[in-house]
Amino acid sequence: MITAPNYKELEGLVEYLKFVPYDVTRRELYSAAQLYAGFDPNDVDTFDTCFDTKVYRHFIAGGKRATQAVESLARTLHDHGIHLAMDRFFKTHDSHQCVGIMGGHAQLRTAPSFRQVAIISKQLTELGFYMLSGGGPGAMEATHLGAWMAGRSEDELDDALQMLSVAPSFSDKLWLSSAMQVIAKYPQEQYVSLGIPTWLYGHEPTTPFATHIAKFFENSIREDSILTLAYGGIIYTPGSAGTMQEVFQDAVQNHYLSFGFSSPMIFVGTKFWTEEMPVYPLLQEMLATGKYKNLQLSLTNGPDEIIDVLLRFRDTQKSVSCP
Repeated sequence: MITAPNYKELEGLVEYLKFVPYDVTRRELYSAAQLYAGFDPNDVDTFDTCFDTKVYRHFIAGGKRATQAVESLARTLHDHGIHLAMDRFFKTHDSHQCVGIMGGHAQLRTAPSFRQVAIISKQLTELGFYMLSGGGPGAMEATHLGAWMAGRSEDELDDALQMLSVAPSFSDKLWLSSAMQVIAKYPQEQYVSLGIPTWLYGHEPTTPFATHIAKFFENSIREDSILTLAYGGIIYTPGSAGTMQEVFQDAVQNHYLSFGFSSPMIFVGTKFWTEEMPVYPLLQEMLATGKYKNLQLSLTNGPDEIIDVLLRFRDTQKSVSCP
């Protein structure tokens, strides 16, 4: 039975859910146009008043860990709807074709490694894979830029990179507007990619090159989704703390065959992964001594081996799924 005081409480809750700047009943993934509604590429100051910024400011004001139960409920309802939207997305997109790229958010657009990630992503997209990342700047943006430029020449990709070079870092004022200019010059509707960002890191803007964006409030849900959904394998490019976390979280899933199989873990950058951040030798040692099992590890400096590993894994999965 609901008593009169309970009705008052429910009325207050409904009013609060109406007040938040995001839709708690949303059941669709975001597009860049929706996320950046109100942003004018010709007036960079409009970034401060666009939809994404309004939601981020509300999020910070309410506490990264919500201080009020009503705000916690509102965020949970929103994230639940995004989960439902992702479920629908994967009903029409084979998760075994989904490949994730992980790497540092601080990677500059002008860095050779940024171009390398874009080329790898472009080639994989052209081969029928679709790319997934954390949806932010750096290596994540390079992932979606490559997918966006699939089907075009490397000269066109280099032109896009030149356009982006006016704002090498995501902290530069022209970061978003330069990306929008590339999208306007090179429109496409053929290829898809999925970005999964979070308002927890809302100071890092979401890349508009991702055609589908699942933006969450709860970062733990977001992190698990990134690693879980890339059934086709994960490519690790140089990064820092966040990338390290993803490496070992992915290794645990593969060790336990959490989803019935182990998918490739491909590390790009021999010197980085063996000397600067010697994770690769550690994983090899743990695999050799039985502390990890089932890991499919590769270490490379270029795209050819990456493509070979992922294609062979895809063919294996097809043969397993065939009657």
